[in-house]
Amino acid sequence: MATCFIIGAAGKVGQQLTRLLSRRNHAVTALHRKPEQAEILQAAGAKPVAGDIQQLDVAALAEMMTGHEVAVFTAGAGGAGIALTNAIDGEGLKLAVAAATQAGVSRFILVSAFPDAGRGKTPSEGFENYMRVKRLADAALVASSLEWVILRPGTLTDDAGTGRVHADLAIPYGEISREDVAATLVGIIEHPAIRYQIIELTKGDVQIDAALQRLPRG
Repeated sequence: MATCFIIGAAGKVGQQLTRLLSRRNHAVTALHRKPEQAEILQAAGAKPVAGDIQQLDVAALAEMMTGHEVAVFTAGAGGAGIALTNAIDGEGLKLAVAAATQAGVSRFILVSAFPDAGRGKTPSEGFENYMRVKRLADAALVASSLEWVILRPGTLTDDAGTGRVHADLAIPYGEISREDVAATLVGIIEHPAIRYQIIELTKGDVQIDAALQRLPRG
């Protein structure tokens, strides 16, 4: 059983991840911003903790994260504008990395962005900024002393998960259901030897556990 701290737990991927981890008897602490989200996360099996990644400082977040083995960062501005993207996807990730380091969290898993997202389209200023911020966030985590994993899913859908994916260090771009992203995160948490890797993820034909078993070990 792992003790997991989820940043972005109230999001679509975060809620599914919370439920899946709880069903597998992992202990989940779920950071949330809105009061009404606490009941939802508690029903999903988590211990809700109120806090805004834009308002917390490193010491306060580190106190919340102390005692956890794994941190998962799946927070994001969700296209709400350049300023929020910079604050959440960028500075929020850096804050979380610093807090996890101070708290003694051993593993840090980041849900990032597939580098081919938006290819073939005319990118907006906001999208260009989003991809720049995501790349800098990846780099900030890689430069840390944490045992990191970066998961780069393709275009996210709300389709039901199939439990079958294509996961590797470099793959063609495609779609992936949020449910299968959450299930893949569970698999990464349950395979602690997977570390220091950037994993690209789309829907595929291989069971999640088998796909993860094929990856090199750090």
